[in-house]
Amino acid sequence: MIRTPLRPLARILTARAKGENPDSIERENLRLRHEEQRDKARGRAEGRLMVLGLAFFVAFTVIGGRMGLMASSQPTEPRTAATGAEILNQRADITDRNGRILATNLLTHSLYAHPKDMIDPARVAKELAAIFPELDAKALERRFSDGRSFLWLRRKLSPEQMQQVHDIGDPGLLFGPREMRLYPNGRLAAHVLGGASFGAEGVHSAEVIGTAGIEKAMDARLRDPAQGREPLALSIDMTIQATTTEVLEAGMKMMNAKGAAAVLMDVHTGEILSLVSLPDFDPNDRPQPLVGKKDDPADSPLFNRAVQGVYELGSTFKIFAVAQAMELGLVSPETMVDANAPMRWGKFRIKEFEGHNYGPFLSATDVIVKSSNVGVAHIALQIGGLRQQAFLKSLGFFDATPVELIEAPGAKPLIPARWADITTITTSYGHGMSASPMHLAAAYSAIANGGIAVKPTLLRQDAPRPAERVMRKEVALSAVSMLRQVVTRGTASYGDVPGYEVAGKTGTADKPKPSGGYWNDKVINTFASTFPSSDPKYVLILTLDEPVETTGPKPRRTAGWTSVPVAAEVIRRVAPLLGLRPEVEATPMDELVAVRN
Repeated sequence: MIRTPLRPLARILTARAKGENPDSIERENLRLRHEEQRDKARGRAEGRLMVLGLAFFVAFTVIGGRMGLMASSQPTEPRTAATGAEILNQRADITDRNGRILATNLLTHSLYAHPKDMIDPARVAKELAAIFPELDAKALERRFSDGRSFLWLRRKLSPEQMQQVHDIGDPGLLFGPREMRLYPNGRLAAHVLGGASFGAEGVHSAEVIGTAGIEKAMDARLRDPAQGREPLALSIDMTIQATTTEVLEAGMKMMNAKGAAAVLMDVHTGEILSLVSLPDFDPNDRPQPLVGKKDDPADSPLFNRAVQGVYELGSTFKIFAVAQAMELGLVSPETMVDANAPMRWGKFRIKEFEGHNYGPFLSATDVIVKSSNVGVAHIALQIGGLRQQAFLKSLGFFDATPVELIEAPGAKPLIPARWADITTITTSYGHGMSASPMHLAAAYSAIANGGIAVKPTLLRQDAPRPAERVMRKEVALSAVSMLRQVVTRGTASYGDVPGYEVAGKTGTADKPKPSGGYWNDKVINTFASTFPSSDPKYVLILTLDEPVETTGPKPRRTAGWTSVPVAAEVIRRVAPLLGLRPEVEATPMDELVAVRN
């Protein structure tokens, strides 16, 4: 840097020669130097202010943009950073087909203890035992005193229980918030919903997981955050479910049965509008399964008779043999069939109920109407075992039902290991092969809808799903006509519901003994029905376990006396709820009477 001297020699000499004061030159140069320094300082200050202003502008622009972005985004709960896997405690609701809640979540609290922080463990143990009778005061006091630092006491508390524990006033008792699964309708649709319990859990949250029913089968869907907690809509109609349960429960008691099941299905979509199994349970307080060696799982209220109950379904199978024979062109509804009983096949003797003989010949229609074992046996032999198996397989009888229940895959039909001619005969009238009421509902739906195979579902459907045809439409119509005549003039006369044209088939099957053979006084009774027969829309399968009707002079155990009247009452009650208007026959003119006031 070059600095200008304040007293340059040349100018000093010139000033002295002219008689001027040389000090003025120094003052002038000093002034100019100060002005130059001031200009440089001002420039630096202005530059700094410019940089600072630009920094503030950028900062406020970023903050304003971030605030605008936050204002336009969805709010989320803040989360605390922590190590380990996150506990997902959100679970979607389950609703019926009309959006009514079947399962939801409820905020509650858990109770745990820090024994080392307790003031008086003995008093706390005694007062907790008074609040929760299942706790033992002495055992609890020992656990408080054994040196542990943490102890779970209750996974969930009611508000009243929480207040009572709070009133104990000990700092070692602590509460943690969590969600629990709530079923606001109690026992309604218990076997459909199944139940839920806690999985991974901490003091401030717990993972809710399905333990049975659709809760477990659809567990991944219900816990999926990507679904946005969108409710899972079932095909069940809560009103129809409640009505069916009420009628079935009364019918089970009236018929002295140990259990009952009912399945109501849309024949076109496969939607299950009602699925009832009795006895049932409250999924809010799910009982423990039977685990004893001598315990029969079917005696547990957890057992779903409609899906897990694999039974010989008796004469309800006869319509399949006749329908297949019509499909193959072997018979028509008017074809006369040998029905002379008893029938001998090798060492086996095929006879009718109570030793009747409906022969020597019956039309194919009357084989169904009178429920002739011998008649349908002759038809089945014309079909042959291989073709019979193929047809039953197309109806779904060789596989577990695809219904969305965790119990369904384990309920496969019981198929004979060797399909001899006698198996062809007995299978034609529903013995020797076992299936569930759900299988039967799907198979009868295929007949009722005009011959299209149906897959049952518990999820709401907007339209029928593509499926294969298993019989011609005209064959299905003839089969439905036969089933209608079973009600109007056959074994299901108590099933006629005026205005709703019920069609159906009874089935009475002796229960097998665990040691082999069959009981003489224990049966499974089934009524498989569809309505209205002129344009079938729904199938109802109703089964009673070990029923006996006792109003007559002797006990009656056939389906016509037990399952049929109960099913008729179900149809009478639910048909209006389904939007079906009764078809009332017009009174003939010659029966009208003129009345004058």
